[in-house]
Amino acid sequence: MNELKTIACGDKYAHVSVGDLHTHVGKQFVKDASAATSCEISFGTLLAGESVPFFHSHKENEENYIILSGKGRFQVDGDVFDIAEGSVVRVATGCDRNLKCTSDEPMTYICIQAKEGSLGGYTMTDAEITQRDNKL
Repeated sequence: MNELKTIACGDKYAHVSVGDLHTHVGKQFVKDASAATSCEISFGTLLAGESVPFFHSHKENEENYIILSGKGRFQVDGDVFDIAEGSVVRVATGCDRNLKCTSDEPMTYICIQAKEGSLGGYTMTDAEITQRDNKL
């Protein structure tokens, strides 16, 4: 597992890193390090032929899996389907899920967990354009 590092924190932000995703191994949760209050984000890597060692379900939180590299299979209850780099899989509450790497190279993914049905505004319905001195 890569070492989770806190790079910078301010009153309104936290900057953390799980390191190089090409060499990432295992599962790393970042909610506590980033002080997130709206979701849990984790980075996971499964080696060739490896699967998560258990099925699981959630009572309140849906999960969104984003496959960053590799290929695999995903199971939700009795449904099984192929996944690959670029796949995004949302899994609702109250159902079992698991995933397995079927490629020769590791499969790396991000999982975002948030309370099902909690998203109010999003994109431009929750955002507003502001004016600020650009220091980038």
